[in-house]
Amino acid sequence: MSVDIVSRVRGRKLPLRRIKRTAEKILAFVDETHNELSLALVDNDAIAKLNKKYRNKHKPTDVLSFPAESAANGGPRLLGDVVISIDKAREQAQAGGWTLAEEIDRLLIHGVLHLLGYDHERSPKEARIMRALEKKISRALCGKRAAAL
Repeated sequence: MSVDIVSRVRGRKLPLRRIKRTAEKILAFVDETHNELSLALVDNDAIAKLNKKYRNKHKPTDVLSFPAESAANGGPRLLGDVVISIDKAREQAQAGGWTLAEEIDRLLIHGVLHLLGYDHERSPKEARIMRALEKKISRALCGKRAAAL
């Protein structure tokens, strides 16, 4: 399993090793340890540009997921890219009363599930399924504190 992280955020140092370990745990939980994940940590300006280009939404968002194509040779494949806005994550963590690290975990879980085909925007039923799986993964990774996330 490979998790590649790129941080394009200036200023505060981020716990990249911790984030990578969390991503690896999420992949293990969803039985995707044989595949690779790319994670980019960006600011609101960068994610707003991506959101406009790929979703025609003219504002920053917290997380975007870009699934990759299947591997042709049957070997490890890139699941895709998850892009997290650290600015948005910080705002949401403060509003929710939890840490930035906990919010990054939440967004990472959400982004990986999108890469696996879950989509809360398709229907209320799919939203319930995705949210239940997010909670299940959070509890497995974070214990009791996950219930608030």
